[in-house]
Amino acid sequence: MQKEELKNENIKLICETSMYILFGKRCIDFLVSLLAIIILIPLFLIMSIIIKLDSRGPVIYKQKRIGKGKRDFFVYKFRTMIVDADKQGPTRTIEGDKRITRVGKYIRKLSLDELPQLLNVIKGDMSLVGYRPGLKENYTQEELNSKLFYYKPGITGLAQVNGRSSLSRVDKRRLEYKYCDCISLKADLKIIFKTVCMVIKREGVN
Repeated sequence: MQKEELKNENIKLICETSMYILFGKRCIDFLVSLLAIIILIPLFLIMSIIIKLDSRGPVIYKQKRIGKGKRDFFVYKFRTMIVDADKQGPTRTIEGDKRITRVGKYIRKLSLDELPQLLNVIKGDMSLVGYRPGLKENYTQEELNSKLFYYKPGITGLAQVNGRSSLSRVDKRRLEYKYCDCISLKADLKIIFKTVCMVIKREGVN
């Protein structure tokens, strides 16, 4: 009897998780992102003016990344580096990187550069929670064929709340795969809460 109850409970859990992945996650992503953008419009305008006054170039920086189904899309960020920074050094920045603008340094410290990715979520390219979208050339063929790309990348994720930039490549991938196996409303809410706490404490920011 107990085995039967356990089996039924597991089936129920699987069904609830599947429904969340198929429908609930997208609904929450869209509604939360839309509400956040409406609330943050004044901040977006102020940051746009400051970025424009500080240095030459566009307000929004966009770069081609790989997402669900291994499809390419452009990820949006507030520009925090000089124009053509990608041609002058590696895509990953380090502390004291000369390519970062004066205003960009503070935007990064406050993690405000990621806010335009709410538009990516609205469009359906990204989710609020997932793996961080990377450049296609930074993935091995084995990683490209993994379960990672069954799902959408996210603004934050399990790797971001467990070390972020301090993680090794292996540990980062391990956490991203782990998230794919435990996607649920509870897991997403927990990650979002931890992300907010990290942003407030300014942890793991270059």
